[in-house]
Amino acid sequence: MSCLNLKAVIFDIGGVVMRSPFIAIAAYERKHNMPPNYLNCSIAGHGSQGAWQRFERGELDLFSFYKQFGEELSDTVSGNVWYKKYCDRKGVFCPALPQTLHINGRELFGAMMRESNEYNPHVKQAIERIRAAGKHKVIALTNNFAKISAPEEELEFLGWGQSAIPSHLLELFDDFCDSSILGMRKPEPRFYLLACSRNGIKPEEAIFLDDIGINLKAAKELGMETIHVPLEGAFGAVKMLEERLGIDLTSNLNARL
Repeated sequence: MSCLNLKAVIFDIGGVVMRSPFIAIAAYERKHNMPPNYLNCSIAGHGSQGAWQRFERGELDLFSFYKQFGEELSDTVSGNVWYKKYCDRKGVFCPALPQTLHINGRELFGAMMRESNEYNPHVKQAIERIRAAGKHKVIALTNNFAKISAPEEELEFLGWGQSAIPSHLLELFDDFCDSSILGMRKPEPRFYLLACSRNGIKPEEAIFLDDIGINLKAAKELGMETIHVPLEGAFGAVKMLEERLGIDLTSNLNARL
């Protein structure tokens, strides 16, 4: 059933509009014999002052980030504590954990960026059809890196071309809220509220799509409707959005893409 009060659709980028960088993290973990989600637990465990979080707020330059990111993820003392807590929360068996790690921050980040350099065709078509219908604003709310500058050869290594945010991506949206430009990131409530105020809407007039639970939780607490976009589950998420908006978003598109 469509919801008439909705005025805007807000999309995350990596893992929603574009392929998920988590795919590259999982591949890196397998290559280096780490248990699944070990690195994600470490990234989250470092909290708001971790390298990843500071980089997304535009507080670190690229090469400083590489160094700090690698050092933090190589810390198995903290990493093992966080992973054991993760297993306890999930109620799953905790496997043998690494005693030493030597994570190359540049190698890992490069793999993540190159993996997430391809559109999710289901979501891209949905955005194009929402824009064509002209009934809702289409907004990006992304923890991203638009502020970052780097030599041309480094941008090429990351798969970024001329910049972290290509013009063809920006052109999909009425507004593009980038964490590194605005100095705040999800799940900070002020980031969501700024996106709303910039576009003249209230949180309850928006529906938000993201692949990360904590980001969706923050949006829901502010009054937004939310849709989770699971890995390899974008078509189902777009079908849910289609129902909420009352706009055809999925015809002529293969669900298996």
